[in-house]
Amino acid sequence: MREKRRKWRQILAVAVVLVAVLCGTGCERQSGEAERRDAGESGQQERERYTCGMHPWIVADEPGDCPICGMALTRVEPMPEAAPSAAPKAEEDFFADMEAGPAGDRKILHYRNPMNPAVTSPVPMKDEMGMDYVPVYADEVTGGGQIVDGRAPVRLTGESLTAAGVRTEAAVRATIDRTVRTVGIVLADETRVRHVHTKVDGWVETLHVNFQGQNVEKGTPILSLYSPTLLASQEEFLRARAMAGELAAGGDREGKRLGEQLVAAARRRLELFDVPADFIDELARSGVARREVTLNAPVAGFVTAKNIFEGQQVSPGVELFVVTDLSRVWIEADLYEYEARAVAIGQQARLTLPYEQGVALAGRVSYVNPFLSPESRTLKVRFEFDNPRFALKPDMYADVSLTLASAEGVTVPDSAIMDTGVRKLVFVETAANTFTPRPVRVGVRGAGRTQILAGVEAGEKVVVKANFLIDSESRLRGALIGGEEKGGADGHRQGH
Repeated sequence: MREKRRKWRQILAVAVVLVAVLCGTGCERQSGEAERRDAGESGQQERERYTCGMHPWIVADEPGDCPICGMALTRVEPMPEAAPSAAPKAEEDFFADMEAGPAGDRKILHYRNPMNPAVTSPVPMKDEMGMDYVPVYADEVTGGGQIVDGRAPVRLTGESLTAAGVRTEAAVRATIDRTVRTVGIVLADETRVRHVHTKVDGWVETLHVNFQGQNVEKGTPILSLYSPTLLASQEEFLRARAMAGELAAGGDREGKRLGEQLVAAARRRLELFDVPADFIDELARSGVARREVTLNAPVAGFVTAKNIFEGQQVSPGVELFVVTDLSRVWIEADLYEYEARAVAIGQQARLTLPYEQGVALAGRVSYVNPFLSPESRTLKVRFEFDNPRFALKPDMYADVSLTLASAEGVTVPDSAIMDTGVRKLVFVETAANTFTPRPVRVGVRGAGRTQILAGVEAGEKVVVKANFLIDSESRLRGALIGGEEKGGADGHRQGH
């Protein structure tokens, strides 16, 4: 009996120990899980902080929109715990480390606004949009040189030159012909326009020119006219011839001379009425007056106006035709003030047609209008050109080139010139891969080149390609150097 009690006590003791062990393990597991859950909830809270990229002072615990600009808030990544920091440094040590730079071998002069290099700060800061100021190191602004219109010399590496496609060309001495090109309109030569009238009353019996645009030759018939005046003049001519014959047969020298004068006067009267000479000769041979008189074209050209029909009565005040000679034409073009002042009458010009490559004519300046057009600020200049085969027709467009002046001197390609609005600049390669902005004074331009009056000497290399890329870098470096000079003189300018 005593032995059984001892065994039950041992079994009970073992059970109590097992229960205690199990209870302790469960409590530790629950405690660890609780700690991990609390840590997870804390980390989740840190990971779920949201802010605005444009306004970093806006912070929220859940996604949403910025109350200022309306942009979606972005999640803020949790920062790793920093190691326990040492004692704070003195202010002198802080600025010494800042000037030494992150690597300790580059000196930071100041910090510049990323959007406006002219705005600088002695300490790191952000601009209005939350962008960090960019550090400016001392080695970035060394090499200096004279600043021209905010531009400083630029030195590029070989890789940068290749990537940018920079190309230079030497300035050379050459002769430049200043050529002006303009577009003109073909006009009829007003000195070759003829209005055809009759000098007597009558009626048109036959019309030999039947349509507008018909080409007529000088001396060819244009119409046959019945005119009582012309008929009477023919009879007067015949009577004068008969009287002259009678006076000549009488043997009186004075009478013979008088008869010849009467015949000449009667013939002259017919000629003044535009009666053709061959008609008068036929009248003298036949001795019979004709009812119709055929009138001939006074000039050669194209009929540009026709106001007469067969059977129509005419009088000296009625215009029958307008005949225009187009064997020589005018070209009227507009030139700007600075171009027209170098134009003189008699200068040679060359004409081409944009729609017909084979046409190339030589002409000259015949007139310069003394009045300026206030609307276009141009002057009218007139050119004269021969018109073989009538290739030029009124109201056509034509290209006219005119050589105004020639100049000899140092020249560079037009692409090397940069106009800043205040002055003209070129970038000169003053050393290997170093390009310096230099102001120049230009003269005549022509054939893709510009005359340099001052600023560049023959043989110096100037940039003719990728100028704008170098100009951008030059202006940036000019702003950096300008900020350093200002900082040295009266302190750095604080950003806003």
